[in-house]
Amino acid sequence: MTAKILDGTVLAKKLRADFKTRAEALAARGTRPGLAVILVGEDAASQVYVRNKVNACAQAGFHSEKISYPPEVEPGLVLAKIAELNADPEIHGILVQLPLPRHFDSDAVLKAIAPEKDVDGFHAENVGALMQGNPRFIPCTPYGIMKFFADAGIELKGKE
Repeated sequence: MTAKILDGTVLAKKLRADFKTRAEALAARGTRPGLAVILVGEDAASQVYVRNKVNACAQAGFHSEKISYPPEVEPGLVLAKIAELNADPEIHGILVQLPLPRHFDSDAVLKAIAPEKDVDGFHAENVGALMQGNPRFIPCTPYGIMKFFADAGIELKGKE
């Protein structure tokens, strides 16, 4: 078997253009997609990751909100913000950047996100639906990996 180097740059540009077109179509009908990203703490890698998400949203024509908290924030404040975002009709997706500081119950935070706004698919309802073969949506990372392999012509069905 010959090794093949895979480069996702072209696919990424294609997907970003598609997202922008779809976002523009939604906006023309009165709905601009909105993503809220919650970042707790000062982890450098998490900050870069969140910044990249906010930039990607801007390039695609999405509305995005980055909500940052210091590492010592009380979990109740973050949970209250999630409840507010759940009720906000301008926000269609919510992402809490992990890991959270040690004094947080990550499961409780993830469960607080409305399942239909759970971008990562970590809410128990979304995990269960995915495991049963009826996902509300496929979480971003696995979806991206599957698109990557499909674009490269790599068939995974039946592989171990």
